[in-house]
Amino acid sequence: MALITLRRNLYHLSDFRIHGALAALKNHPVNHVRKMVKGRLCPWFPSLQPEPCRVRFHHACCKKFHSDNGDALHPLGEPVFSQAHEWAGPEQNPKSLDEQMFYGRLNDLDSSEDVLRFIGTLQPLPDSLAAEALQRICEVEKKDGNHRLPKGILENGVFQALCVRFEQESPSLSDTALVTALQALSLLYVDPQSNLLLNLVAESRHRVKRGGLEVRSLCILGESLIRLQGPGGETLELIIYQLQREKLETFAPEDIVALYRILQACAEKVDRHQAFLNKINSFSLSVVSNLSPTLMSQMLTALVALDQTQALPLVIKLGKYAVRHIPHFTHEELRKVLEAFIYFGHNDRFFTTALEQHVASLCLTLDPEVISTVMEYCGRKRILSKPIFDAVAETFVGQSEKFSPRQVSELIEPFGKLNYLPPNASALFRKLENLLLTRFDYFPPKTLLKILHSCSLVECHPVNFMAKIFSPYFLQQLQGEESSVDRLSLAQLTQLFLTSVLECPFYKGRKLLPKYQVRSFLTPCCSLETPVDFQLYKSVRIGLIDLLGARMYFASKVLTPYCYTIDVEIKLDEEGLVLPFTIDEDVHKRLALCIDDPKRFSLNSRHLLGKEAIKQRHLRLLGYQVVQIPYYEIEMLKSRVELVEYLQRKLFPHNVGVRWQEG
Repeated sequence: MALITLRRNLYHLSDFRIHGALAALKNHPVNHVRKMVKGRLCPWFPSLQPEPCRVRFHHACCKKFHSDNGDALHPLGEPVFSQAHEWAGPEQNPKSLDEQMFYGRLNDLDSSEDVLRFIGTLQPLPDSLAAEALQRICEVEKKDGNHRLPKGILENGVFQALCVRFEQESPSLSDTALVTALQALSLLYVDPQSNLLLNLVAESRHRVKRGGLEVRSLCILGESLIRLQGPGGETLELIIYQLQREKLETFAPEDIVALYRILQACAEKVDRHQAFLNKINSFSLSVVSNLSPTLMSQMLTALVALDQTQALPLVIKLGKYAVRHIPHFTHEELRKVLEAFIYFGHNDRFFTTALEQHVASLCLTLDPEVISTVMEYCGRKRILSKPIFDAVAETFVGQSEKFSPRQVSELIEPFGKLNYLPPNASALFRKLENLLLTRFDYFPPKTLLKILHSCSLVECHPVNFMAKIFSPYFLQQLQGEESSVDRLSLAQLTQLFLTSVLECPFYKGRKLLPKYQVRSFLTPCCSLETPVDFQLYKSVRIGLIDLLGARMYFASKVLTPYCYTIDVEIKLDEEGLVLPFTIDEDVHKRLALCIDDPKRFSLNSRHLLGKEAIKQRHLRLLGYQVVQIPYYEIEMLKSRVELVEYLQRKLFPHNVGVRWQEG
């Protein structure tokens, strides 16, 4: 981090001498002076009258002081007409300047040089306006992406005079000017050990201990101290304590969000402040409708950092109002909003609709990080949005070189997870294959494995890479410094190997060694299968008992030799008779019942997830007769009799009745 050390040898404002003013008057005729004052001030402050007025001149306080009229820069001690003016009389005193005009003019300036040139014609300003000028310099530099002030600004006489003024006059500054100046300087990475910041911080600490600072000032001061000193300072604790004593009803929406940001910086102490956070979470429900897109994004980010999982009502309401802000979020803000919704498990169909419109219309201009986060959001929430997926596929085909390996993984995985092929699928996976071939070594092993496994879920089998990922070298890289390869990676490798055997019989390359193969894809923590829903299974079980006559004629949760777990298995002999599940001889056909609850489908759809689709494909290739029993068909049955008739049609569509053998 670049730090700015302000020079300590600046001349003090008190060194201004009256002989400088006399010299200036001597060198510049009175009429010339009046004409110059009128020409510089009247365009911005039309209330200034053209008639003669008393003008007092000050000498420049630094060796180099910018001269707005084009005159040469003069060293200290030489006479020069200063750009700092004071007006005598109540209507021409700087304290009575039209602040609204000042702020309007200040906000129209797009460079620090313009800001300094502008305030150089108006000095000395009231401390609040001077602080705002410093704040504007900070905003301009941040907008340009600068992390430190350019050398030309540091050596600018007006800027140096501004800093000297805040350094020497800190005890007499207003609360607003003090905290605004401190905020601006902290954002500009000024050296915390400079006399300027040491004086401002000391004065701020004194006023906090004395009490009486307004909520807005406390919030600004708290965030500035975090940037300068970190979250562990004693003054920051005192600020948080004082904010807790204030009535939340007196906080403006931006103050509430600032309070979240302060507590976010102290996330390791969240338990200490949880009671206060609960109050803020409840009160924030009333301010959500007044939040700007930036404030909304910041609030959600803080809720994530503070792990406020109990604040779901607030998250839901933020999601409701985020819909209208989607076109107005910056790329980074939208990414933060999506990350928060992923974290809290929130989704909203209106938000999804607005997101579809936004991504479909602007996908080619969206940042790759935003695109990958949008896809991650869809994948995590099982949202199969064809407009989003199609737009993202088009973007990747045209701009694949812009995506990092992690972003490529986050973009491709949802296609496999949600079992969706876009209209340009051939171009998409051809582009992906070329990217992997040319940049294979740039992809971390686990990331590469996730991508290839996702491709296999949608039958885009990565045959050209199988020999590489089954090699001892790749497996050693995959293991890294751990004692063994993680369970999920082993499961993905095993399913890829099973795919090469069942769906790619032409593949004759390297095989996966048995020691890297798992026995079951169904595990508690990292499963490639979705466990059967117990309530749905109970309903089906009752119908099966009625249909088959006894519980002994079907088995539940059967682990096959091929790693898949079958929800219900029924064995038939050559004549179509149902065998007891304990008999293994004379089995001619095996029925594999897939009892599919909503978790096995994309959200609010009847589209199977990729891992369920590949399971059913493989079971069929292994000789099973797969019978799908989806939840939406079971829910339509109104009686037990209808359930039995339904199962009869599903299991034995060609038989009028059903027969079974006694065991």
